[in-house]
This record gives sequence, structure tokens and C-alpha cells, in this order.
Amino acid sequence: MGSQGIRRWFLSFGVAAILWEAVAWWLDNKLFLVRLGAIGERFVELIQSGELIADMRVSFIEFAGGFGLAIVVGISAGVIMAASRRLRDLFDPWVSMLYATPTIALGPLFMLAFGIGYASKIALVFLTAVFPILINTLAGLKTTDRTLLEVVRSYGATPRQVYFKVRIPGALPFIIAGLRVSVARALVGVVVAELFGARAGLGFLIFRSAQSFDTAGLFVAVIILAICGVACVEFLKWIEIRLAPWRFNNMDEE
Repeated sequence: MGSQGIRRWFLSFGVAAILWEAVAWWLDNKLFLVRLGAIGERFVELIQSGELIADMRVSFIEFAGGFGLAIVVGISAGVIMAASRRLRDLFDPWVSMLYATPTIALGPLFMLAFGIGYASKIALVFLTAVFPILINTLAGLKTTDRTLLEVVRSYGATPRQVYFKVRIPGALPFIIAGLRVSVARALVGVVVAELFGARAGLGFLIFRSAQSFDTAGLFVAVIILAICGVACVEFLKWIEIRLAPWRFNNMDEE
């Protein structure tokens, strides 16, 4: 991101902060919307007590475990399904069915199957995040330019070379797009998972704060999750630029 992009970021967040303060002052209802200063004070309190650090650690483990597993399984399954029409026809209905299933309905089931520890939360985050990666990987591999494939095959490229030198690089934008969608879904999955039998975590902090009408504490957790989402998306953009620089060479910054 260039200096101009960073300035736009600061401008965007600065305007949002001013609007937040104006709306909070106009509503004057601390149960609905608190001022940023109160959120900052609550953040410091939670940090000093050690509670927020513990919650962030738990949520990070659940997110990293579930999302990491979703990346491995989603990309691998997408590659396998793209290579075999029979497997694609066999698993397509199951992918569509599970993708449409409301994840929150499976929370109690995972808790009964895996207990109230990390395993059930990671499983729920994985199920929430895996399908956008799988579907986008499959779509990217299926839409490879046929002319390009014919050219590399005419030069004697092996099937392995075609896959790793042409099809996967060509599908990279689709895969990154799937990862970006899955990041948001994984963070939502963390919150949903921690609503069922959790003893710590940012989702549990949101639930506990809502129960005690601690609006400032609730917004602390929400803002941290939002910042994590933005950071992950920017990291994925950076990876895409490094792995597929040719896609950005002709793009002019405005």
C-alpha cells in the first residue's frame, strides 16, 4: 500500500471516528452507543486485569486452527474436484448442502461431539470457512484459459507442469478471493462457537458484556475482531501481490 493509500485510510477512519462521536453525543444513550473515550477506558481496564489478553489468546487459537485447516482442506479438495469430473459430480451436492446449512444450528452438536474445549470451536470455525475456499479454488481451476492450456501442451508440458505452472497460478486470484471471504466467515464462526459452552474468548466477552449491559466492553471485542479482519485481508492482498505480481503491473494507482 502506497503513501496515498495510507492517507486515505487515515482519512476514512478519522471521518468514521468523528461520526461515531457525533452520533453517540446526539443519542446520549450509553446502553446503545458509547463514546470512543469510554471504549478506550474499558479497553485499558480489560488489559490491566489480564482478561482481554486471555480472551484474545483463546480466540486466536480457535481462529488459527479452524482457518488453517480450512485452507489446507479447501484448496486440496478444490484441486482434486477440478481434476476429476466424477468426484465433482459426486461431491457437488454435498458441498452445496453443507454450505447452505446454518452453522449456528450445529454449535450444540459439535459441543456434544467434541466437548467444550478447543476442538469443538475449531471444528465449527473450519466448517464455516472451508466452503468459500473450496468453491473459489474449483471455479478458478475450471476457468483457466483454454488457449493458454493448448499452447503449453503443444510445447510438451507434462500434466504436472500444466497444473502447477499454468492452472494454479491462473486460479490464484480466485483462491485469494475465497480466502478473503473465509476470513470474515471464520471470525464470525469464532464468535458463534464461543456462544456455546465457552469460558473465554472474544465471543464470550461479547456475550458476557451484553448480559451485563457493558456496552463499552462489547464494543472493545467487536472492534478488535474488525481490526483483525482488516489485517488479515491486507495480509492476503500482500501475498497475492508477491505471488502474482503480473496482475498488478498494469494497474495505475489513482
